[in-house]
Amino acid sequence: MKITILCVGKIRESYWEAAIAEYMKRLTRYCKPEIVQVADEKTPDDASDNLNRQILEKEGDRLLAKLPDDAYIITLEIGGTPLSSVAFSEKIQKLGVAGVSHICFVIGGSLGLDPRISKQADFKLSFSAMTFPHQLMRVILTEQIYRAYRIISGEPYHK
Repeated sequence: MKITILCVGKIRESYWEAAIAEYMKRLTRYCKPEIVQVADEKTPDDASDNLNRQILEKEGDRLLAKLPDDAYIITLEIGGTPLSSVAFSEKIQKLGVAGVSHICFVIGGSLGLDPRISKQADFKLSFSAMTFPHQLMRVILTEQIYRAYRIISGEPYHK
């Protein structure tokens, strides 16, 4: 299966980059992983609602341009469905059994996701009701995808 992580912005800290690279390397044993990044917009701390909406739209345009047509789209959203690690692995496994050969996970920028991207989702996933930096979310997502494949393969994992 091909796994795409489509996300806004670049990783700026080397320690996040190293963690993501490690999980991406481990994932190659189970699937064909890739990360596709689109540019983020500078967001001033005192930005107006109108400016925030414009920023979301610009980032949304970039994400829409890279959203694969052939993929099952899973957006990461606070208001999405929370899953345990086991339920997440079952979701990935069921998609594969159903003939899905490409899953695209979408992570928004610091303001979240443009509603147009959310509307494209086949499934909206929540990792928590808490807000996480989008850079850290990439680490969490890659680790959870790796954990899911370990569970699917019947290999040990930390509970």
